[in-house]
Amino acid sequence: MQTKSLQVLVNRIEDETTNVKSFTLKSLKGERLPGFSPGSHITTNIHYKGEKLERHYSIACDPSVSNQYVLGIRKSETSRGGSEGWHQMIKEGDLLEISYPKNHFPLSFRARKHLFFAAGIGITPFIEMMFYLKKKGIDFDLHYAAKSKELCPFYQLITENFPDQSHFYFSSSNRKMFPQLMKDQPIGTHVYFCGPESMVKQFAAYAQSAGYPQGNIHFELFSPPDMGPASPFNVKLLKSKKEIHVCEKDTLLDVLLREGIDAPYSCKVGGCGSCLLEVADGIVDHRDQFLTEKEKENLQVILPCVSRAKSANLMLDL
Repeated sequence: MQTKSLQVLVNRIEDETTNVKSFTLKSLKGERLPGFSPGSHITTNIHYKGEKLERHYSIACDPSVSNQYVLGIRKSETSRGGSEGWHQMIKEGDLLEISYPKNHFPLSFRARKHLFFAAGIGITPFIEMMFYLKKKGIDFDLHYAAKSKELCPFYQLITENFPDQSHFYFSSSNRKMFPQLMKDQPIGTHVYFCGPESMVKQFAAYAQSAGYPQGNIHFELFSPPDMGPASPFNVKLLKSKKEIHVCEKDTLLDVLLREGIDAPYSCKVGGCGSCLLEVADGIVDHRDQFLTEKEKENLQVILPCVSRAKSANLMLDL
């Protein structure tokens, strides 16, 4: 189930590093674009090699600038077409279809201090957050790891706008970013992580062991977490009286949409809960980051964008 879309113009493309480009998107007539809150992203649709590719990218610019969205997109070595399509095909002057901004990674407005940890292209959601916090006079610090200054996306923008709050860790200089930087912070500090899954897991685990309340720990993943082998399973849809098969390479959500089932969704990485469905029968293999462990034990639900079945069959009230 998709929300209505916007048409935008690719106004400017810049090389941030050798494998990261920034894309400035503007409205067709130069008017205001829908506003967004810090941490927001948009869903983009491009056609590449005969396939329509839907991808989600954080907005990496000042939320108070109302006439543009900026995306930072890294060309992945294992691209399934999305980042490769953006880098190879998208040109200045192109028209694109995007969603209205959505936010599944919001700032906490209860925090007394915000502590951001980014690795590589994981910097993008923090850019909009830092612009917002600086204007509001709210305390924050950024810790940002990259291979080198030359391979550090948005390095110039960050050093120009947030010189007093930014700390860089370049592996080429043997300077590493450690989770112990979370120690000795003021009571009421909230921590945020964005980067590779291994980094996010390591830093989130440390935050928990260091005594940060669960509600003070925030993170965003770019792709579903790796939860091991995916077994095939069958699904019976009670309302539509359909029976579908989900193979190892597909998600349940993919198959539902392919079968014309009006299933809700948004992030597609198990982080927002938008696609949650009731399970009438069967055992769920929970692979999401949205439900608590208690909810996974007690609720008969599934997030079909990432979760699967432990049993051979599931029954859904669809």
